[in-house]
Amino acid sequence: MSTQSKKKPFIGTAGIILFLSIAILVVFVAFPVILILFNAFWAKGEFNLVDVVNVLREPDTYQALLNSVFIACGTTIGSTIVGTFFAWLVTRTDLPYKNFMKGLFLVPFMLPSFIGALAWKMLLSPRAGYINRFFMDYFGFEEPVFNIYSYYGIMAVEVMYLFPFVFIQVCGALERMDPTLEESARISGAGLFTITRRITIPLVLPSILSGSLLIMLYSMAHFGTVAVLGIENGIFNIPTLIYERIHQSAGSFAAIRTGTVLATVLVVSAAFIIWLQGKILSKGRYQIIAGKSFRPMELKLRGLRYPLLIFCLAYIGFTIVLPTAVIFMVGGLKTYGLPFTMENLSLDNYKFILFDYKTTKDAIWNSVSLGLSAAVITMFAGVMISYVIVKMKVRGKGVLEFLGMLPFSVPGSVIALGVILAWSGKFGINLYNSVWIILVAYIARYMAFSLKANSAALEQVHDSLIEAARACGATMWQSLRDIVLPLVKPGMFAAFFLIFLPSLRELTVSIMLYAPTTRTIGVAIYTLNEDGETVMSAALAGIALVIIITGQTVISRLTGASAKG
Repeated sequence: MSTQSKKKPFIGTAGIILFLSIAILVVFVAFPVILILFNAFWAKGEFNLVDVVNVLREPDTYQALLNSVFIACGTTIGSTIVGTFFAWLVTRTDLPYKNFMKGLFLVPFMLPSFIGALAWKMLLSPRAGYINRFFMDYFGFEEPVFNIYSYYGIMAVEVMYLFPFVFIQVCGALERMDPTLEESARISGAGLFTITRRITIPLVLPSILSGSLLIMLYSMAHFGTVAVLGIENGIFNIPTLIYERIHQSAGSFAAIRTGTVLATVLVVSAAFIIWLQGKILSKGRYQIIAGKSFRPMELKLRGLRYPLLIFCLAYIGFTIVLPTAVIFMVGGLKTYGLPFTMENLSLDNYKFILFDYKTTKDAIWNSVSLGLSAAVITMFAGVMISYVIVKMKVRGKGVLEFLGMLPFSVPGSVIALGVILAWSGKFGINLYNSVWIILVAYIARYMAFSLKANSAALEQVHDSLIEAARACGATMWQSLRDIVLPLVKPGMFAAFFLIFLPSLRELTVSIMLYAPTTRTIGVAIYTLNEDGETVMSAALAGIALVIIITGQTVISRLTGASAKG
């Protein structure tokens, strides 16, 4: 009898955890995505494929689809070349200061690409851009040398900020690769570039393709860069067209219907890309990790060592340092277009943004409060759902894992549109035009981050610890509180910051859901720029960069300290 009485609370607790996990994922994730598909193909209670075809055949829709594919392909090719080259340099050659350079190449990963696009707009816009004006004023050019408002301008900016997707994957593969084949080729007389072209690159091809597909997925769904650099020249991709249709029509039914059709295209594209990535990674014909530990062979660059180091530093300086510096300097100007002299620069704009301008003060408060709320809620929900996936032996937990990771593969504009359909009053709850609808979207958007971090932490907690506590008479709740939660704190901590920092710079979801009083930092930067308030937009972007870089530094130090401990 006593044994049975001890088991009942366990069954009850397990049932509650399982039920809550399913409910959270269904309500926040599955329901909005299902509504997207339902509204795209059903009209007036009937399956309607004709309207879908008509939407896709509209000239604007067709052009946006072509633009999305063209920009994504160009960005993917450029990012793959850049990321693979730099990964090879820092892992397989004797480039000086390799660890330092590897850290620098990861910096673009933490910076918002739409702020980078804003900076390059200030540098390379045809008439007002500082670089174009420099060439026209000092070298006698009558026409602008560069036009950032173009397909190639958009691709170039996206490459600057997306190449780390390939860089990280290829670095990992190259560091773990058995160098025996390279050594054999070298003994046989093959040169550096022959070895790289015919042996190294083919062996790490799955990692290259995996990173490339991630970039393709991201670029297809990316809003910020195309919105800042494309709309002004009539270049729309699918996310910007969805935003434009809904924004211009104030959320009319016809616009939302068009948006759901376009969102379905993004969902299908994302599903295909993820399926293709899985097929590539599942192939076993590229076996590059041997059974024993090898130290990767370093290829001698000889006379190219320092020229290549200078090239790497110049690349980082031109693509990251220059635009970041321009953001801060333009934010300090009295009026946009003035030269960067001491009499034209001050901190007045930054003080105004932080302490006097209600729009930006509210935006900063909204972003910080939304980020903290989403991080806390999603962190604890992620622990609970991860516990079901990792530790509980229940049927169907694979479905939970799929639902939890779904938002990671679904574009932000799709999440936002699904949240509009789900929580705008049709089902009894109306969150539209409130800060709560953005919070709901953030929870759905970043749930996968929490699941990844917490699942990894829970994998390290051996089942025997919980069993021992249960054998000593502890209830299930006591076991979770006193043993599991303290041990998975590092994972929870990582999940918190993995959600909090991206939400501070988030734009794609917020731009679809904001109201006049619920602007976030990303939305405020974008709308100020669109309204011609370039100096104010740059000042707020500079403040956002300070917050993001400070947060990233704190994370690095704390995670480093916890790792040492």
